[in-house]
Amino acid sequence: MDSEVQALKALAQTFFDAGYNMDADAFASIFDPLSAVTRIGDDGGVIVIPIAAWLDVVRSAQSPRKLQLERKDEILSVDVEGNLAFIKLKLQMPPRYFTDILSCLKVRGEWKI
Repeated sequence: MDSEVQALKALAQTFFDAGYNMDADAFASIFDPLSAVTRIGDDGGVIVIPIAAWLDVVRSAQSPRKLQLERKDEILSVDVEGNLAFIKLKLQMPPRYFTDILSCLKVRGEWKI
């Protein structure tokens, strides 16, 4: 179990680094190609964005690193049950400060969002 938690923490670190650098290739390495980003939109409704479309948005975004913005990342919890895991984390990409939950599956021996 400890090795699974360590692998998931490494995935979370890649997520943090990719977010700070707006690195679409790093994000692509940890997301399954069939995944999607689900969030609440400005109107309060659910928005589901296929990962390929979301990565296009990342590619056009300015990175917090280039803007020299403060970085603060924190893993709040890791919950593993067989081939399913949830990572709860906090991060900031000013002006956004948020908590996220990454739903992960172990796909062909490797953890993916």
